[in-house]
Amino acid sequence: MTKGVKLYEGKAKTLYEGPEPGTIIQYFKDDATAFNNVKKGTIAGKGIINNRITDLVMRRLENIGIPTHYIKRLSDREQLVKKVEIVPLEVIVRNIAAGSMSKKFGVEEGTRLSRPLVEFSLKNDDLGDPLMAEEHVLVLGLATEEELDDIIDMALQINDFLRGMFAAIGIELVDFKLEFGRLVEDDTVQLVLADEFSPDNCRLWDFETGEKLDKDRFRRDLGGEVEAYQEVARRLGISLEAAE
Repeated sequence: MTKGVKLYEGKAKTLYEGPEPGTIIQYFKDDATAFNNVKKGTIAGKGIINNRITDLVMRRLENIGIPTHYIKRLSDREQLVKKVEIVPLEVIVRNIAAGSMSKKFGVEEGTRLSRPLVEFSLKNDDLGDPLMAEEHVLVLGLATEEELDDIIDMALQINDFLRGMFAAIGIELVDFKLEFGRLVEDDTVQLVLADEFSPDNCRLWDFETGEKLDKDRFRRDLGGEVEAYQEVARRLGISLEAAE
């Protein structure tokens, strides 16, 4: 499909005007970054895999009643989505202590939490995506109290569903990051899940071995990034044979 005008280029995706008003084409790149863009590299074929996994996850979440911006996959690297106003928050759901939580709070990585934890960070690379309390979100006007309640409810529903989905294929969903957007249709505003869901923005550990199957392999110089991403896709039943 012929892409329209480039709207934005981020670390992992490029956004273009879609074929119809109110639509956007997301193009998934192979670029990999970590530590707020300090570390940069490439994971061959990552964009193709992330596009396919996001396609599967978004469709399954729609099937359980989670509203999303997703419309359809267009090609190996492109998908069509509805244009939304992104809420400037990163919403992190944690089931097991890892990454920044372990470092900031001195909790041993791998410690199981007593219940799922929902965190908020300001979506701002220049400031290092600082952790925010719910009161920060409200006082700074980043979201309304009703939106915040809806975000938490949806994040926990998504977590419950995806933990089961990954457990069924022998993978532990350790934590993940979500973004939400405001979709305006027929003079009404609806909060929807946006962006992507892939090994780029979650931690996935093999249940039996604890092997990391996500971007931590890139962050921590473990190697085997391509194989890890491919393994997640394989277990999800995604065939990559026709991919470029």
